[in-house]
Amino acid sequence: MNALTVGDVVAAFDALYPPEWAEEWDAVGLVCGDPAEPVRRVRFAVDPVAATVDEALETRADLLITHHPLLLRGVHGVPATDHKGRLVHRLIRGGAALLVAHTNADVANPGVSDALADRVGLRETVPLRTADPEPLDKVVTFVPHSDADRVVDALAAAGAGAIGDYTRCAWTTTGTGTFRPEDGATPAIGSVDRIEVVGETRVELVLPRHRRAAVVAALRSAHPYEEPAFDVFELAPLPGNRGIGRVGVLAEPMTLAAFTAHVARVLPASAAGVRAAGDPDRPIRTVAVQGGAGDGQLGDAVRAGVDVFLAADLRHHPASEHTERGGPALVDASHWSTERPWLDDAARRLGAALRVRHGELGATVDLSVSDLITDPWTLHAGQPLHLDPDKEASTTP
Repeated sequence: MNALTVGDVVAAFDALYPPEWAEEWDAVGLVCGDPAEPVRRVRFAVDPVAATVDEALETRADLLITHHPLLLRGVHGVPATDHKGRLVHRLIRGGAALLVAHTNADVANPGVSDALADRVGLRETVPLRTADPEPLDKVVTFVPHSDADRVVDALAAAGAGAIGDYTRCAWTTTGTGTFRPEDGATPAIGSVDRIEVVGETRVELVLPRHRRAAVVAALRSAHPYEEPAFDVFELAPLPGNRGIGRVGVLAEPMTLAAFTAHVARVLPASAAGVRAAGDPDRPIRTVAVQGGAGDGQLGDAVRAGVDVFLAADLRHHPASEHTERGGPALVDASHWSTERPWLDDAARRLGAALRVRHGELGATVDLSVSDLITDPWTLHAGQPLHLDPDKEASTTP
């Protein structure tokens, strides 16, 4: 049985987390690897570091998918004498490609923060900061009845007709088209200087605006007419359900102390642990979460009116100023711990997408998730909050 290729898997993954959703400063997509190479095993990890590359090669993965980029900033080369260059060389020599989904996975729905919200047990979630809606077009064309399905298939393959979890979504109706070929025309139907009347199907599909050129090219290629008639309309933007972070409610309220302990139980453990800022007895019901660094969303959490904001990498001064101003309580977990839950969801969604796209062949791809803790902190020693200055300070592990 033939295997799927790197290109097949990348296409399915990019449909779930389109690279166009990434921030301009980000570096996502295929980092290294030949799209024509076969894929039988895919490994997921948060970080593209030496340990996860070793693990991918040891498990004979043909493709490593990570959340964090390997080459976030511009480089002029990837020599094996450079740390990141060595990783690229090891992947290529080991026959493994590398694919990255970073901020495009952060803003997806479901995305990184949805997986975190699910772990915490949040309900009725909405984005903490809604992303700008993706610009959409609608393409309309008129085609002889016998060619309508073929044209719809071609437009769908070019990226049109996707609505939520549905693909090849099209509206069709029937009518009558008329035209007269002039000198120089080579009509598919009729003859020069003769009025023709043809039963036609009107076909309509929506499409992301960035796919406009590809869809129009597909329409011209698949349409039987020498000069197909079509319209492209720019649609008005509508509020979307994508964005950074998530806000939801707990099934039952609990104190900040209990919520902090709950977060420590449900998230993957790391040496950094979980810490909180605020009154331990503060009641918690509404929760904002952000997978990864959350300093940039402190203001969003205030505007959302939540009881607590759970994120990672909250810095001293922003957190201090936030609490001094009476903002929501803060719970700070490790960067790795808040993003690791997404790997399971991404693997599950990719597996489902491959089965839909490629049937039984898609089911042959083995998808696995790394549990290697790649948080940089490897040791945590607790310290008493109130020390007697006359006694020597002591630490407890």
